[in-house]
Amino acid sequence: MDGRTLQDVRRLLPALGIVALIVLVGVGLSQAGGGDERPAASAAGFDLDAALRRLEGAPGPLAALHERANELVEATPRSFAGELRRLEGTPVVVNKWASWCGPCRAEFPIFQRLGTELGKDVAFVGLNARDGRAPATEFLADFPVPYPSFEDPEERIARDIGAPANYPITLFYGADGERAFIKQGGYRSEADLRADIERYAR
Repeated sequence: MDGRTLQDVRRLLPALGIVALIVLVGVGLSQAGGGDERPAASAAGFDLDAALRRLEGAPGPLAALHERANELVEATPRSFAGELRRLEGTPVVVNKWASWCGPCRAEFPIFQRLGTELGKDVAFVGLNARDGRAPATEFLADFPVPYPSFEDPEERIARDIGAPANYPITLFYGADGERAFIKQGGYRSEADLRADIERYAR
């Protein structure tokens, strides 16, 4: 390589460095999704409209729940007790969750699927406790479920139904309206939740 060629290469190096930097930044942004990408569970393709179509024809009390699918409902201990009374005759699963709870986020896809699969026979109910309306609404946008969640910011409902203070908590009620079991901690598989439903929510 002669002196002139070496000089030309040296002049080009800064420009090549800038081009490389632009390429790296572009790749990074494309992988980050620009900040708008939803969590993997939502990207996995849960379709709330399809879930509700599958649940059409559910008995009256369950159909009333499905009509409020994915809603955050204002509630008090008294109004929540009324909801449970209206569901007597049907097994009930109450899942206490919060948007800031990592294990809640991990188990929500399980509730999405089984809430759809079993929702004509079992009532699923969310209890959004110790949370704010805005983050809870954002959470449900990412993890929609075919049933409503009742707001319990001060855990008054949770205390009334005997739910421990940790998260998540799942309570099971038999068709007779009596609480049968309290599961502390998150579910790691559909099989585990299904087994508890078959054992306690009947």
